[in-house]
Amino acid sequence: MSSIEIRSEDPKVEMAWFCDLCNGDYEYLGVPDPKLRSSFEHCAEIIRLADELGYQNILLPSSYQVGQDTLTFAAAASQFTKNISLLTAVRCGEIHPPMLARTISTLDHMLKGRLNINIISSDLPGTIRDSKERYQISKEVIEILKQSWTKDEIDFQGEFYKIKLSSDPSKSYQTNGGPLLYFGGISEDARQLCAEYCDVFLMWPETEERLADTMKDLSRRAKLAGRKIDFGLRIHVIVRDTEEEAKDAASRLLSKLDLQKAEELKHRALDSNSAGVKRQDELRKNAGSDLFIEPNIWSGIGLARSGCGSAIVGTPEQVLEKIHRYINMGIRAFILSGYPLMDECKIFAEKVLPHIQTVSLPKAQGRIPDREPVTPLTSGERK
Repeated sequence: MSSIEIRSEDPKVEMAWFCDLCNGDYEYLGVPDPKLRSSFEHCAEIIRLADELGYQNILLPSSYQVGQDTLTFAAAASQFTKNISLLTAVRCGEIHPPMLARTISTLDHMLKGRLNINIISSDLPGTIRDSKERYQISKEVIEILKQSWTKDEIDFQGEFYKIKLSSDPSKSYQTNGGPLLYFGGISEDARQLCAEYCDVFLMWPETEERLADTMKDLSRRAKLAGRKIDFGLRIHVIVRDTEEEAKDAASRLLSKLDLQKAEELKHRALDSNSAGVKRQDELRKNAGSDLFIEPNIWSGIGLARSGCGSAIVGTPEQVLEKIHRYINMGIRAFILSGYPLMDECKIFAEKVLPHIQTVSLPKAQGRIPDREPVTPLTSGERK
């Protein structure tokens, strides 16, 4: 679409899976299964599987829910993954920015550049801030991170942070700007933050028309800021050999759902009242009784889950066709999941993934160096 300018013109895409650090893996939505709890062992199994099956990236979410702390888990995962990048969620304001930059630098070196950052701007657990204040904090945190990774000194004077420090403890392993910043949020402040500071704008499932409108707006904002960004889609998948089997699997997922319990589960998440969730809820309410908001996009998951609330449902050919429609729109990153996470991860990897041309975005954009960079943690001068 000519009105959407993107950074990555090459149609190869980054295919990512999702790791359940936040107590949200189910066989039947809303029915807790002890075998699928967010223990270290189960989450480690998911990420090992995604790595072995050839996904380029995996989202490690952040929330104040039972499960694994994101940065702690990422550090452990750095030691048993081989090829996959870790899309590690960071809630701005949670950690003092220079120490956050140092933590990310440590992870980046441990992973030899297989690290991406998902910037989160929602409220800290137990607190409520004005939206503009939250996004101003995020802007300041991002500016400090970027100075930490790319400059000899952090010299920042903002509304919330005033910092002057050496950046030696926080130099990134990745070059040309440090780790890529992925970001999602559709409020006015969120859109502007991403257009000015981030690299990949992540969207939740809506109709193609709505997604295209959002992409046009973000593309225009980025251009005004003298930038180009890429676009990503966070969406579930239900892939079966026939369309009937796929729809049956979707129905089965909801077959034991208590709607009152589902509402409680949904609102445990810190983003359950966000603009993006409300837009998805609106689409689902206007869908027919089958909950499809457009062909092959089923919104039933949003009944019991905050955040991403819809799935691509269909045969391998139908799912692949839908993904190619998204690619033709300009989407270059996909973060997928399905229930249970390990079962659907295998099905998609077997039936769909081999037919998609893939790429690691940080590699394609020159962030991961071909040889070890000179940093204070590698071969740089020890002061």
